[in-house]
Amino acid sequence: MTVPVPGGMPHPDRDLAGYGRSPPAPGWPEDARLALSFVVNVEEGAELSLTSGDARNEATHEIREEVEGHPDPCMETHFAYGARAGLWRILDLFDAFGVKATFSACGRAVAATPVLAAEPAARGHEVSAHGWRWERHAGMEEATERAVIARTIEAITEACGARPVGWHTRSAPSVNTRRLIVEEGGFLYDSDAYDDDLPRVVHVGGTPHVILPYAFDTNDMRFAPGGGFVQAEDFGRYCIAAFDWLMREGQAAPRMMSVGLHLRIIGRPARMRGLEMLLEHVARTPGTWVARRADIARHWRERFLPG
Repeated sequence: MTVPVPGGMPHPDRDLAGYGRSPPAPGWPEDARLALSFVVNVEEGAELSLTSGDARNEATHEIREEVEGHPDPCMETHFAYGARAGLWRILDLFDAFGVKATFSACGRAVAATPVLAAEPAARGHEVSAHGWRWERHAGMEEATERAVIARTIEAITEACGARPVGWHTRSAPSVNTRRLIVEEGGFLYDSDAYDDDLPRVVHVGGTPHVILPYAFDTNDMRFAPGGGFVQAEDFGRYCIAAFDWLMREGQAAPRMMSVGLHLRIIGRPARMRGLEMLLEHVARTPGTWVARRADIARHWRERFLPG
């Protein structure tokens, strides 16, 4: 008797093996062991809010609580802190270390407060696209998602004078997201993957497209209640541990590392020291290429898709 086993096999498009024991040689500039990417998520004003015409309020900020049926000025002002104070604190610290980052910006945040994208761009940082609202795209109607992508591009282009070339969805993209941004044209990469320590090239409808994996562990979002980070040193020590391990592996096989930041989270005074700890450690460690994601994607494409 054959006993039925619940569930089927993973979808054949899922690549669970990856590069395996034979990762490609990235050939990072100056033979760096590690390409290090700082990503600052710009979401202030794009969070779900009844006062912005959304169907509900955002439930995750410094606490986890959703106000239902009424405006939530508590939540809104938690987000506003990032735009009013965190932005400037983070920009100034990056300037002090000569670091250029990628500011992953929601279109509605930029449309409401253009300086959130214009100032990072003026200081030489990349501004990439993070959707229109701070929301997942899973299950979104294709026509709606196509309009969301176009509106996000428009807002960032207007604020910065240049269109974004990178895309990252909050949490889960839809099954159409990658195809839609490729069809839109102008996007060099997306970061809707969390499965590797190296980029890769995929072909979407015959068009080559770079995927730059992102990370939720080396990320200040873990300061959220129950996330594991409490003191600034928790963030600094954890990220330094990841950095050191990847640098050690990088002697034989260079890697990439992403550090996720949020204006309203790491931008709080008690947490900034954690970011400063990491920047100090990186500055005194040779063999690191600190780069914007667009630069990493261009390098990868030129190296593995020449001509």
